[in-house]
Formats: sequence, structure tokens, C-alpha cells
Amino acid sequence: MLAGTVALAALFPARGRATGVVEVLVNLAVALLFLLYGARLKPSAIWAGVSHWRLQALIFASTYGLFPLIALGIGPLLRGHLPADTVTGLVFLCLLPSTVQSSIAFTAIARGNVPGALCAASLSNVLGVFLTPILVSQVLPGASGGFSLAALEQIGLQILLPFLVGQAIRPFVADWLAAHRPLTAAVDRGSILIVVYSAFSAGMVAGIWHQLSPLSIGAVFVIDAVILGVVLLVTTLASRRLGFSREDEIAIVFCGSKKSMAGGIPMATVLFAGHAVGLIVLPLMLFHQLQLFVCAALARRFARRAG
Repeated sequence: MLAGTVALAALFPARGRATGVVEVLVNLAVALLFLLYGARLKPSAIWAGVSHWRLQALIFASTYGLFPLIALGIGPLLRGHLPADTVTGLVFLCLLPSTVQSSIAFTAIARGNVPGALCAASLSNVLGVFLTPILVSQVLPGASGGFSLAALEQIGLQILLPFLVGQAIRPFVADWLAAHRPLTAAVDRGSILIVVYSAFSAGMVAGIWHQLSPLSIGAVFVIDAVILGVVLLVTTLASRRLGFSREDEIAIVFCGSKKSMAGGIPMATVLFAGHAVGLIVLPLMLFHQLQLFVCAALARRFARRAG
């Protein structure tokens, strides 16, 4: 389904008025996703996720510790071998917060610790509004930092508000949702597919794929794959060495290995004004597609093991 969605976006990307329709669908799908999470999760489970400080600390260390360390290594290594703005984009990718909807959706599909993933991914995005500009100002000289209150407002309206509404209606719908699990599974998967179509369409319309040679795009893709592979390996080994449960390991792997394109592209337009933003966000767009395909396969593997 992911491959079909990418092919559909490549052949028939959303243009003009259709772009606005797709954006509305993305917002509705994500809001519905978190409304259903709110309706399904017990308050005690949410508190358990918030208070699980070891889980939260390891995910935070991966997102804002391990990834930035990788950025410090690849920046000097790649300069002179790829266009400067593309190298900047690879470093910028490592400084972004985690995704929210796909991290939690994959954790749910894999039967992991959804409350822990919900708290970790949401906290990562809230803190990323402040931490990413600070990290960019330190790691990438010449980039101007700034706080995005609009991104913070979007997180509140698109994620927190639907989740709170779901909690409010939970006493009335929880039993019905438990009896109709295919519905929640369809929302989990459908939200990811809509986000993929929207993201890939935007890249096709902007012509990002034509701004670099095929060899350079291939090199960026390989570097993205290496970054993702290293982080997946480290988070998996760390979670097992530290004695986390299987459910916690799933949340750590999925939340600690992702980077948000929804938050990254708006931040890039602010932080890199005057630069070739299309080239800067290209590594992020490739990484976003790659992480969805890889994590979809991992989620199915985890789910089969649980079954």
C-alpha cells in the first residue's frame, strides 16, 4: 500500500485546489487518529506512560543526543563531496524532533507501549519547537534560530485537543471501539498513507527531484539509510541491554528513530531563509519515505511475533 501510494503521488500529485483538499484530509486523518487514541487509552495507562522516565529519557537521548552526534560527524565528512545546501540538509535532518502520528501508529500496529510512545512523541515535538533552532544555531553557523509558535499551536489543535476530546467521550465509546478493532487499525494505516501521499506530492510539484543529479540523489538516499540503520541498531541494543520490556522496546525503536517532515519543512523555511530550501529539505523528504517503509516492515514483524 505504501508503494502504491508513492506511485500514485508520482503519477498524479496533488496540484492547485487539490493540494488544499489533501491538506484538509491530512489534518482530519491525524485528528481522528488521536481522537481514537484518546478514546481507547485508559487514564491510568497515560499516567504510566508519562511517569515511565527511563523510557522517555532513552527516546529523548536518541532524538536530541545520538542524532546530533551523527550530525557533527557527517557534516565535515561530506563537505566538498555534495552540494553545500544538501550537506546542510543532512545535518538539519538530525536536529529535528521525532514524528508524532507515524511513531504512535507504528507502535500501535506492532503492539507496543502506545501511551509511552504518545507521551514521548508529543514531548519531542513540543520541545523541538525550542531545541531544534538552538541546535541549528550551534551546529550550522550562519543559520538564524527562532521559535515557531505556529508549530506549537498546530500540535495543540491537531493532536492534544482531539486526544482530550477522545478522553472525554471514552466512557461512551470505549467498549464499541474495543469490539471494532479493524476500524482503529484502518485509521492507523490510513493516516500514514495520506501523509505519504501529501509529502511525496509536494516534492513532485516543487520539482525537488530534478534539482540534483541521479547520482547525488542516490548518495543522499544511501546516507539517509545508514543514519536510519545506525539509530535503529543503537536503540534496539540499548533498550535490550537496559532491560526494557518488548512493548517498551517497540516504542523506543519507533519514536527514537524518526524525524518529522511535517515540522521540519516549516522550520527550514524560517531557519534557512535565503538558501535553497528545496535542496535542504530533500534529505529529510527521502529519509521520511525511507523511515516509513522500514518501520512498516518492522511493525509487521513485531506484530507477527506478538501474535
